[in-house]
Amino acid sequence: MTAPGVPSRVVAFTGTAAALVDFGIDKQIVGVFGETKRGDGKPDPQAGDLDVNRVTILGNVWGEFNIEKYAALRPDLLVTHMYDPGQLWYVPDESKSKILQLAPSVTISTGRVPLTTPIERYAELAASLGADLKAKKVTDAKARFEAASAALHQAATSNRIKVMAASGSPDLFYVSSPEVSTDLMYFARLGVDFVVPPKLDPGGYFQSLSWENAGSYAADVILLDNRDSALQPKDLAAKPAWTRLPAVKANQVAPWSAVPRFSYAGAAPLLEDLARAITNARKVS
Repeated sequence: MTAPGVPSRVVAFTGTAAALVDFGIDKQIVGVFGETKRGDGKPDPQAGDLDVNRVTILGNVWGEFNIEKYAALRPDLLVTHMYDPGQLWYVPDESKSKILQLAPSVTISTGRVPLTTPIERYAELAASLGADLKAKKVTDAKARFEAASAALHQAATSNRIKVMAASGSPDLFYVSSPEVSTDLMYFARLGVDFVVPPKLDPGGYFQSLSWENAGSYAADVILLDNRDSALQPKDLAAKPAWTRLPAVKANQVAPWSAVPRFSYAGAAPLLEDLARAITNARKVS
């Protein structure tokens, strides 16, 4: 971070802003980009406890970033995730150079490292912006995260079932790799037995399958991408290839936050929900 002094006007990817709020940074966040408000005006789940009506929204979907609005905010720091080297999450490549000229930037690596790594990095960033990491809100969230991690380890080692993290689109079924996605990597380290697709698409995050091949991998529980950009169970119900999957037949499909909120408060519920899903599941594959 090269900004002089402590930045007072921060613009961030919405999920990043929400993580900073969890660590105690709030008023310094003046603008966000990425899914922030849903069609009905309600906050996107990714926004967490961020007050979406207080900040300027520079873009609400992938590829949308209003440079004029950004410049008008007089930002002194831009913050976002970095899943792949040089790729700023939700900062459009075609306008990246113009955007980066307007303010210093910080990116936190969120791919190919376990979940705790970006959480710790965001905590450090929040502290550098003035957050008190010893505040009760933060320490309580960390304690909950640690308890949830222990609960997931207990569930995964007590009930040895196969879990598949997946995402659906109209034409393709994506099976994610636990060796690259930061949350899945951490869950696997806690003992969750994931499907590991051997033939990954470029980038290494997932294998895309035609719907005819959606049943290529046996799984007892499916973690299904719950973002608005992905098809949800009600949308998939019309696809025979989906309804034939053993986990679907057994009603063992759980929501998956494929882009998690990298804070203890944001991640703890994900661990708790997965522990519950595994505990309640039976072997069907």
